[in-house]
Amino acid sequence: MSDAIDTSILVAAIVAGEEFHAECVRLLDTGKKLLYSHGLSEAFSTLTGGRRFKIGASTASAILREDYAPSLEVVGLSPREILRVLSEAEPRGVRGGAVFDCLHLAAARQAKAERFYTLNVSNFHAFHRLGDPQILHPAPSRAHGV
Repeated sequence: MSDAIDTSILVAAIVAGEEFHAECVRLLDTGKKLLYSHGLSEAFSTLTGGRRFKIGASTASAILREDYAPSLEVVGLSPREILRVLSEAEPRGVRGGAVFDCLHLAAARQAKAERFYTLNVSNFHAFHRLGDPQILHPAPSRAHGV
C-alpha cells in the first residue's frame, strides 16, 4: 500500500512544538511517503515565514534535503493534469488556496496512493471524489476530522 502526505504532515514532523508532532514523526518513520512536488516549497515557506515560528532559509532547506527528502517520493503533475484539475475546480467547490490541496490529492491519486494523510481532514473531504485515496489523520482518534 502506498501512502501520500500533504505539507501539514511534513511541517508537523519537523517542528517539535506542533500538536501532532509525534504522530507525524511516527507516520514518516513507517516507510516512504508520496508528496506532491509543491509540498517541498510549501513546507519551506511555512518553516521560514514566521507565522508561528521562523527558521532560517538555509536551515530549512538543509532539514528538508538531508532529513526528510530521503523518506519521500516526490511526485508531480504535468501542465495538462494541472489544467484538468483547474477545469474541475468549480463543480468540486474548489476556490482560492484550496486549489493547492486539490492538487496534492490529484497527485496522490495519479501515483495510486491508497491513503492520504493530512492534519486538515475536513478540507480534503470537501472535494474528495470516488477513486481518490482515503483521507486520514495521523492520530486515529482524529481520523474523521473530528
